[in-house]
Amino acid sequence: MKRKKKVLFLRTHNSARSRMAEGLLRNIYGSRYEAYSAGIMATNVNPYAVRVMKEIGIDISSQYSKTHKEFQDVIFDMAVTVCDRAKVSCPICSTNLEVPVEYPKAREVIHKSFEDPAATLGSEDEKLKVFRQIRDEI
Repeated sequence: MKRKKKVLFLRTHNSARSRMAEGLLRNIYGSRYEAYSAGIMATNVNPYAVRVMKEIGIDISSQYSKTHKEFQDVIFDMAVTVCDRAKVSCPICSTNLEVPVEYPKAREVIHKSFEDPAATLGSEDEKLKVFRQIRDEI
């Protein structure tokens, strides 16, 4: 049997976008990929992210926010930064697999920027609309 590829989604706070990306990859392609997420700083998982993921049958409520340092000894096949601030903060994920560092390592690091749904101002319906939009983009 072929080894599952390990993918790490990186975000500044690990509260919404990276959490949703981890849940989606695990749910849709869990037989081929091991999905993880982390942030530069740990914070709480955003309740709107939990809610919009539950709407499509994916429960991320048991996930907890982690920092990149929790994965310092792991070599990922790919790391994906999902916000511009995380991209700037990388090299929190090193592509040099031989050098010991306190950060995770990945064979490849890519960037895909998504709007920060947590920055949305407005009513609950307006916030949910943006969280759904970002979930669907991911």
